[in-house]
Amino acid sequence: MRAEGIETARRILCVFPRYTSSFGTFEYSYPLTDGVRAFMPPQGLLLIAAYLPEHWPVRFIDENLRPATQADFEWAEAVFVSGMHIQRQQMNDICRRAHDHDLPVAIGGPSVSACPDYYPSFDYLHVGELGDATNELFRRLAEDTTRPDRQVVLTTKDRLPMADFPLPAYELAEAKKYFLGSIQFSSGCPYQCEFCDIPGLYGRNPRLKTPQQIIAELDKLRACGMTDTIYFVDDNFIGNRKAAMELLPHLIAWQKRTGYVTRLACEATLNIAKRPEILEKMHEAFFVTIFVGIETPDPDALKAMHKDQNMMVPILEGVRTINSFGMEVVSGIIMGLDTDKPETGKALLSFVDESRIPLLTINLLQALPKTPLWDRLEKAGRLIDDEGRDSNVQFLLPYEDVVNSWRKCMEVAYEPGKLFDRYRYQCEHTYANRIKVPVSPEMKSWANVRRGLVILRNIFWKVGVLGTYRRVFWKFALGRLKRGDIEGLISATLVAHHLITFARAASSGRQNASNYSIRLREASVPAE
Repeated sequence: MRAEGIETARRILCVFPRYTSSFGTFEYSYPLTDGVRAFMPPQGLLLIAAYLPEHWPVRFIDENLRPATQADFEWAEAVFVSGMHIQRQQMNDICRRAHDHDLPVAIGGPSVSACPDYYPSFDYLHVGELGDATNELFRRLAEDTTRPDRQVVLTTKDRLPMADFPLPAYELAEAKKYFLGSIQFSSGCPYQCEFCDIPGLYGRNPRLKTPQQIIAELDKLRACGMTDTIYFVDDNFIGNRKAAMELLPHLIAWQKRTGYVTRLACEATLNIAKRPEILEKMHEAFFVTIFVGIETPDPDALKAMHKDQNMMVPILEGVRTINSFGMEVVSGIIMGLDTDKPETGKALLSFVDESRIPLLTINLLQALPKTPLWDRLEKAGRLIDDEGRDSNVQFLLPYEDVVNSWRKCMEVAYEPGKLFDRYRYQCEHTYANRIKVPVSPEMKSWANVRRGLVILRNIFWKVGVLGTYRRVFWKFALGRLKRGDIEGLISATLVAHHLITFARAASSGRQNASNYSIRLREASVPAE
């Protein structure tokens, strides 16, 4: 479905901002690959590009791949921008550059929807999801592309049903240059964790695309060259368990049709471990990773943040259950909670050792607008507006103690020997449980073999020869090679190299202690 009833054509430049260096974007892995230069194609802007009136020319630029040029701005009649809080300064910089060419600039997406006041220079604020506000924005631009005298705020009241969404314009993205593919099945989450802004932004009743839409998107991603790993960016893949169960047989049939060349990943709550019927179907559909917001192994803290769903099954038991279906758990962890104690860091490191989870995104608590946490801390006078800090929360423990504890946890958890030991466990006790997929002609193709050889060459040279943890790497690599596990060697090392490199920077104070922090370690980009 596209916007209709608009006759005037406008040239639209969609620009996605650079990410600040982050634990979760894997930028240190890219030099080991065969040309990857960015994390995931942005769903939001590619969806908007596909929804534009059919006769409107559109140009998409991801500034993680290349900056928008003067020629791009000279071509455009209007500029669209979208992104998250961590990209705030970069979005404001895109606006400034567009204004240098006297172009109207519209911003949409999660950051502006939560915090419109962050973006005073933009001409149009699109608050909320695809819907009537989007149509009104197109109508206004069709009538006039001069910049309005004052900022215009357009808020979606009537959302377009996800079943009517067009296929995102994946063809505009350079698919082979991304670390992961991305796809969205649902929006919203039924739970109300205190720190999470998803229910406030997208609602508690998950809205859904049809299985047929998802299969069509997967086919389009393959046609555009994204065949490795595709990540369901849903806030909670099992937010509607019945819908997930209805989708999974379609994914299984698609994998059988395409030869199981694509791995799938998603986000879900830990109580998925109570649903073996879902895990079994995910196993058949070749899901290999689930990001789980464990947040903390402390039951008192889980209760305080209203994360009761994590207590429906003992956490370590839940992790083992998911692993038994061949799926690696990636965990979100928060430090700086009101329930934290001086010994919380040590308890967290014990949990890392016991759980054998290789990748844990350890963040300092950040209060986001439109969350119960924000409301509670604002009422208590515990929100701090200081961009020199890694968190906007006044912790109950001393700030420096919390930051130092975070740095220590990053240093110890991602010590190369410990990390590769956890990956060794995953190779032998999790990856070994995955479905045995057939070796399809696509997998045996020279292009795929060459790609694997290029990655192996890069790993052996940049990690095995030039790396600072060579001994640990070769101990792991030789063990994998003896077992003929080239796949485990490549996948583990690609991620481990990023984690080790990032953690070393973090433990020495050269990285943010929160993925949501707007404090940049790189030079700030200018903004109006």
